[in-house]
Formats: sequence, C-alpha cells, structure tokens
Amino acid sequence: MPETVSINISIDKDTKERAEQMFGDLGMSLSAAFNLFVQKSLQQGTLPFDVTDTFYSKKNQNRLRKSINSYKNGRIVVKTTAELEAMENE
Repeated sequence: MPETVSINISIDKDTKERAEQMFGDLGMSLSAAFNLFVQKSLQQGTLPFDVTDTFYSKKNQNRLRKSINSYKNGRIVVKTTAELEAMENE
C-alpha cells in the first residue's frame, strides 16, 4: 500500500458540512472524494470538469488588461451599471 500523507485545505465551514453530507450520501468521506478528484485530474491531465468562470476567459482578461493600461495612462472611464451590464454581451 502506498504511503499516505496529510494535507490541510481551507474551506468555509458551511461548504465543508454540505460536502460531507453529500459525499456521505454517496457512501464516501470528504477525504475519499478529494482523493478521487486528484486521481481523476492526474489521469486526465486537467480538471475533470469544465470551469465556466468567465472571469478567466481570454476575452475578459484582455478587457481587464486594457482597462488597467488605460488607468495607468491617466484615462479613467466612468460607466453606469447599465453600461457595464451591456458590456457583458459584447
């Protein structure tokens, strides 16, 4: 049997309790679920699911870089909430 080591992971209390309940209902501990996640990630060479957080999309990162450069060059743009929401659809 391979040697095991302990690791510490920070997670908010409510999320931990909900995860323990869900994985318990599936017949496994939170530790077993995390091990399964890591093994599947290593097997696939990537996350075993799609990450759809648009913050990290290439389009959004380019927009953020452009905004930062404008700010650094003294060009500060003020937009209303409606204008910002409309930009999401560009």
